[in-house]
Amino acid sequence: MSAALPHPLLHPLRHVRAHIHRFWTSRLQPTDSTTLTQRNVYILPTRPGWMLCVTLLVLLIASINYQLNLGYVLTFLLAGCAVVGMHVCHGTLRGLTLHLTPPEPGFAGSAAIVTVHLHSLRKTARYGIGLAVLGSGQWSWTDVAPQGSAKLQIACHPQQRGLQPLPALTAETHFPLGSFRVWTVWRPAAQLLVYPAPETQPPQLPTTEPSVGGAPSARRHSTKEFDGLRAYRRGDPLKTVAWKKVAKAGQLVSRDTQQVQSVELWLDIHQLGHFASGTASLEHKLSRLCAWVLAADRLNLRYGLRLGSMEIAPGSGEAHQRACLSALALY
Repeated sequence: MSAALPHPLLHPLRHVRAHIHRFWTSRLQPTDSTTLTQRNVYILPTRPGWMLCVTLLVLLIASINYQLNLGYVLTFLLAGCAVVGMHVCHGTLRGLTLHLTPPEPGFAGSAAIVTVHLHSLRKTARYGIGLAVLGSGQWSWTDVAPQGSAKLQIACHPQQRGLQPLPALTAETHFPLGSFRVWTVWRPAAQLLVYPAPETQPPQLPTTEPSVGGAPSARRHSTKEFDGLRAYRRGDPLKTVAWKKVAKAGQLVSRDTQQVQSVELWLDIHQLGHFASGTASLEHKLSRLCAWVLAADRLNLRYGLRLGSMEIAPGSGEAHQRACLSALALY
C-alpha cells in the first residue's frame, strides 16, 4: 500500500508546495545583503520536536493520574530544556548578516557556484547553520565564530541561457537539540549570465579568411590540428604547443603564431542554415557557435562573430572570448 500511494498523492502535493514557494518568494524584496531579525526568521517544531511534545503530554497525564512527584519533576525539567532549546535555536539565526557575491557566468546545464558570506557581531559562536537553494535539498553547513564570519558555496543549475535571476535561497538551523527548525527565505537581487551549452561533438571550424594587412592566401579550412608548426622555443605559451604532434613525434613543437594571426575566422549564424527553422534550431545554432568559440580560443585563432545585424570584430584572448559568449547568451 505504501508503494502504491506516493505516485498519485505526492505529485499534487509537490505542485502545491512549488506554487506556495513561488508566491512567497514573489513577495520578498530582492537584495544581495540581508540581516535576519524577528520579522524574517521563522520557527516550527521538527518531527522529533512533535514527538517530544507528545511524550511530555503523556508524562504529565501519568503524573497527575498516579500522583508521581518525580514524574512532575521529570516532565517540567524536559519542558524547560525544550523552551531553552527553542530560544537558543531562534537566536542562532537572529542577528546574522548574509551577503552574496555575484557569481561568475556559466554554461546552461552546468553548476554555477554562488558564494555567501555570513557575518556575526555576537560574542558567542553560532553552530550548525545550513544554506541551500530553496526546494533543492542540497545543503552546505558551517559554523560562525564569535564576532567572526564564514563562507558558504552552493550550486545552482540554470537550464536556460540568458541573463537569469538567481533562485531564492534558504538558511536554517536545528541547533542545539534538533527539536525545532528555524529558517529564513532570501531572494537575491544578483543575476547570472548563462552561456549556451556548447555542442558536445561539433564539426570542424568553418573556413578562414586573410586578415586585413596579412599576406594574401587562399581561403582554407581551420582544423583542430593547425598546420603551421615550428620547433618549440623557450617561453612559448603552453596553449600553442601541439600536444597531438608531440605524442606522435616525441618532440615539442609549437604553432606558428605569425601564421595564425595572418588569417581571420568568422563565425556567422547564417552559415548554419542547414538546421531546420524554429526556436529549437536557434538554440542548436547558438550551441554550435559556442563550441566553435571555445575551439577557436583553444587554437589561439583570431575569430569574429556575426549574429544577424550584430558583429564582433575578430580578436583573441579571454576578454574577446567572454564578449562572444555574452553575445551568444543574450541573442
